Amino acid sequence: MRPTYLTENSIGEFIARALAEDIGDGDHSSLAAIPADAQNQARLLIKGDGILAGVELATYIFKAVDPELQVEILLQDGAQVKYGDIGLTVKGKAQSILTAERLVLNCMQRMSGIATYTNSLQQLIAGTGAKLLDTRKTTPNFRMMEKWAVVIGGGHNHRFGLYDMVMLKDNHVDYAGGIREAITATQRYLQEKGKNLHIEVETRNLQEVREVLETGGIQRIMLDNMAPDMMREAVKMIAGRYEVEASGGITEKTIRAVAACGVDYISVGALTHSMKSLDISLKAYK
Repeated sequence: MRPTYLTENSIGEFIARALAEDIGDGDHSSLAAIPADAQNQARLLIKGDGILAGVELATYIFKAVDPELQVEILLQDGAQVKYGDIGLTVKGKAQSILTAERLVLNCMQRMSGIATYTNSLQQLIAGTGAKLLDTRKTTPNFRMMEKWAVVIGGGHNHRFGLYDMVMLKDNHVDYAGGIREAITATQRYLQEKGKNLHIEVETRNLQEVREVLETGGIQRIMLDNMAPDMMREAVKMIAGRYEVEASGGITEKTIRAVAACGVDYISVGALTHSMKSLDISLKAYK
């Protein structure tokens, strides 16, 4: 099921901004070199192994550039792909294909890289019960597509932005004067504003976990940069009273051990800030 943040309007607005950035007052290369009535076709060539993402978005982009372009999808979002596979074909006005090309590739290469890395980490924690989450460590104005790619890769989305969940991180706690002060001030604020938002609190040690438990009134406790022994002790202390999320420097080498500590969620910023794009190209053919 498509995430709720992906609406016809949100996708359309993203594409409009991206095309305006790229085209400006015209794709002069195509306008100059290609006859206006020239018809052609191209296919999306996969040049690496991974998980394909951005196919549905590509169809929106092609149609936004030229509603008469004909797109045939050969591989769906989430498909396992290998070098030499063809993801889709597009036929129609040659100028339109060339104008849409770079935006389609920029989106699909990055989204496929994110989906591929997400899938690889998800496989590492399979069977543990822990869910893999993304973070807000995303590219400005491209967050929607990056989070979509995480879902395509088998992961789950954390909060979308600052507005749909309260996360009291270390700086919030320090500025507020402590765990209890930060939580109680937040509870008061939400009540005054009439907002029904979940509260998550970041903890750095067992004492902070204890303070959260003593204060209560939250939904999730984050265990940040804790060693496995401390994490297991924290999970034991929490004893199912609240959701538990592990975060902080988690890699392919450590994620399985983290999941084995009994946490409900594992958030990994690297899903969207340190992945490698999948090599994809759009090539004309006869």
